[in-house]
Amino acid sequence: MDSYITLKELGEYYFEDRKSQFFGFAKPVRAEQEALDFIQNIKKKYPDARHWVYAYVLRENSTMRFTDDREPQGTAGMPVLDVLRKNGVTDTVIVVVRYFGGILLGTGGLVHAYTEAALGALKNGKIIKYDTFTVLSIEVSYSDYQKIGNILSDFDFCTDDTEYSENVVILGNVISDSYEELCRKLAETTSGRCKIEFLDKKYDFRE
Repeated sequence: MDSYITLKELGEYYFEDRKSQFFGFAKPVRAEQEALDFIQNIKKKYPDARHWVYAYVLRENSTMRFTDDREPQGTAGMPVLDVLRKNGVTDTVIVVVRYFGGILLGTGGLVHAYTEAALGALKNGKIIKYDTFTVLSIEVSYSDYQKIGNILSDFDFCTDDTEYSENVVILGNVISDSYEELCRKLAETTSGRCKIEFLDKKYDFRE
């Protein structure tokens, strides 16, 4: 599977500009119906709001949708969508709820307000990247163990467990794209003495 960027969890953000209140919500979703259900839930939670602006991007069918919800064209939904696109985020929906404060914000003010509410919610939802990781074990002598610490760090190797017996056995994972190069570097540094065993592959993220 290809790597992609999405959110870890629901993010919320509040912003006020000239008495207009903006509530931003960003949520990870996997399907269009899930995005639509979330939008409806927000509308039910804030039934007396003036606008419910939203945008979502999905890997499913390369879907991309947005609405200005009666705000001037290009001042609301598109800025929210741009927040998703500029951050490379997919499988995510953002809804910005606006309570009108009686003062017109103008085109520039609306773009700024919707952008800030969307971006704040997105950041609070914790942007993460999913990748394919290779799970492996590395067995080395104690003397070689002292040599490979920096290599594992350079390759962002994540250690799950370390066993100290006759030799040192390190259990962990590395991004699959780096697996072969890591093996080559370890073999080179230990003059081929290390034993590397492929255990599994998994799709996951790191914060």
